[in-house]
Amino acid sequence: MSQALASMLIDPQDPTPAGSSRTAVARAARLAGAALLAAAATLPAQAQSLAELYDSARGHDAGYQSARAQYEANLAKAAQARAGLLPSASLSATVSRAHTETTNSPEAALNPREYGTQSAGLNATQPLYRPANLASYRQGEQQQLLAEEQLKTAEQDLIVRVAQGYFDLLGAQDNLNFVRAQKTAVAEQLASAKRNFEVGTATITDTREAQARFDLVIAQEIAAENDLRVKQLALDTLTGRSGTAPWPLKSGAALPEATQAGIEQWVASAEAENPTVKQARMALEVAKLEVDKAKAGEKPTLDAVASLNRALNNGNNSTPNAGINHVNGASIGVNFNLPLFAGYALQNRVKETLALEDKARADLDNASRSVIQATRVAYLGVVSGQGQVKAYEAAEASSQSLLEASKLGYQVGVRVNLDVLNAQSQLFDTKAKLAKARYDLLVGGLKLRQAGGGLKDEDLLTINGVLQGGSD
Repeated sequence: MSQALASMLIDPQDPTPAGSSRTAVARAARLAGAALLAAAATLPAQAQSLAELYDSARGHDAGYQSARAQYEANLAKAAQARAGLLPSASLSATVSRAHTETTNSPEAALNPREYGTQSAGLNATQPLYRPANLASYRQGEQQQLLAEEQLKTAEQDLIVRVAQGYFDLLGAQDNLNFVRAQKTAVAEQLASAKRNFEVGTATITDTREAQARFDLVIAQEIAAENDLRVKQLALDTLTGRSGTAPWPLKSGAALPEATQAGIEQWVASAEAENPTVKQARMALEVAKLEVDKAKAGEKPTLDAVASLNRALNNGNNSTPNAGINHVNGASIGVNFNLPLFAGYALQNRVKETLALEDKARADLDNASRSVIQATRVAYLGVVSGQGQVKAYEAAEASSQSLLEASKLGYQVGVRVNLDVLNAQSQLFDTKAKLAKARYDLLVGGLKLRQAGGGLKDEDLLTINGVLQGGSD
């Protein structure tokens, strides 16, 4: 981009003396192009690739870290549902000491009774038939898959946010470079207008026009510098680095093609693979299993139970201080339970879960329609972006031709200073819009893959290939 600008603005075959007033425009354009080329071609020694900054964001971004912690919590919660199918065991122990006195006769009061008891027991239960527990276990399996899709959503969102911040910063840098290059060109034009007015070959209007344009560019430079600082801060905050320096695009690099597949293929991929749709689909399965759990409340349950107990009695009520008695006991069997009536709580619970199932089904339809629409919008945005890039490339060539024609017309006296200034502004504005269109196209391709459910870390490596620090 910058190399092309410099090569078009610098004409080594121009024989006109540098001190001639007619060459002020050409000289200004050459200086502007050289300044812009130097700014864009210099790659900082510590510049980072898009993939490198994404790795930094994965370890720093609070939103992603929160999603990661939630994922771990959801996995642990899903695993809890398995406990309803596994045996449970408990150990109990009791130690007690009793002291009794009978006060209904003087003789009894003289002989208090005292005895102690120590007991320990081991109890175990194995569910044999508990349909509600089985439904909970299957819910846990769905919730585990749901947690994975939620983390995938967070990862894809982080990829897009890093790419957006990356190219926003590059766009702000380009915009500032273009404004400064334009300021250099306008400053030379202003100096030329002043010299021509002093020697009487131009009117004061040329000087005032150039001064007004110079003042406007100064204001644009201030705004561009502030925008650059804001974009720099945003990317630094996202990645946890200070002074991030993205790799710029290679000059003339072909951008990755994102629309090789048709729009209907992208839509089909989104319906099958988009994490939002998959989460809604899993939520519907969880709701269906919740209905099964509610209906299971009206069904019987059957458990295998076993216990082992040992008690030590020191004395008893009738024979105080009679020594220690050992009592051992063991039992094994099944426990059957059939709910009969619970005040219509079970029936109303079933109605509630059926309504929630209908809600989950409607949520799935809504998610599917929203994703389909977003996919179509993203696809059309990429197609439009490709067209804009080609259009701005043609506009850049046309603006360059207009500038050269305006310079020639100014030299022969058929064009005024304002025509040259306008042509310069149009050229730099077109170049800035072209750069932004290229960045938007790259981010749009990532958003299309995100909508299709196939956005991965490897997609950033593809973009690295068209950056100056990347491999060819």
